[in-house]
Amino acid sequence: MNLLEGANRVPLIRLFISDVDGTLVRHDKSLTDATVAAFGRLRAAGIKSTLISARPPSGILHLAEALAIDGPLGAFNGGTLVRRDGTVSDVERLDPDLVAKLLAVMTRPGIDIWLFSGGLWYARTDDNPHTPREILSAGVKPTLRPIAEMPVRAVDKIVGVSDDAALLIEVEADAKAAAGGRATIARSQAYFLDVTAVKANKGDGVTALARVCGVPLDEVAVIGDQANDLPMFAKAGVSIAMGQAPDAVKAAADAVTASNDEDGVAVAIDRILGGGLERKGPGF
Repeated sequence: MNLLEGANRVPLIRLFISDVDGTLVRHDKSLTDATVAAFGRLRAAGIKSTLISARPPSGILHLAEALAIDGPLGAFNGGTLVRRDGTVSDVERLDPDLVAKLLAVMTRPGIDIWLFSGGLWYARTDDNPHTPREILSAGVKPTLRPIAEMPVRAVDKIVGVSDDAALLIEVEADAKAAAGGRATIARSQAYFLDVTAVKANKGDGVTALARVCGVPLDEVAVIGDQANDLPMFAKAGVSIAMGQAPDAVKAAADAVTASNDEDGVAVAIDRILGGGLERKGPGF
């Protein structure tokens, strides 16, 4: 039973939604036995679970299989709802004219451009230092194309990749100005600037997942680690930040768990199930 009493206690939780990178999986992208077992305990308690991620469907379907998740999953920050068998039910994509405009704005020295469309990941080169880890995350290898030859139709996500934090902040501001409110633009990692459709954000994504699962938002718990998780923190009944999350993300959450390399998702699940989670308190 996870219905707790008291002003600071969490409400009944009927759906648990986890971010993936920096949250569900460890730094090396591995899914631990402890986390798999914790999802099993959710199931045994009658609590539904699912995932929402900036990853494409190919990057989350194997995780859903390992976690025995039967319900819908949110890929591309919730812009694409997909089931474990690969069936896609809802898709939000960027307008072609906006894709062309943003590619022009974001293409500059020091920024690599990745583009996801039609189940493929397009990249100018495969020698970016983040490419090997993205192969693990996305579940596909990059298709190499010059930026001028990348598709502009049916685009799910554009990513600006750079380890130059100041440059990425500058590109983020320029991209937002160019988009004029027609896209969701946020960092999914310190070195990734993600551009998706307006409704392809984790706030709308969590809302859609809760609706399909038949669970009101105030009975949903979410967990994440980055700025692109903040929209779902604002929507869900309970929000949990990872231990290694930036201070601004922790401040926006109801509670803070251990880091992803310390199985923080499993810790959070057991606190929920055991009645040890408090809102806006000292966390775990």
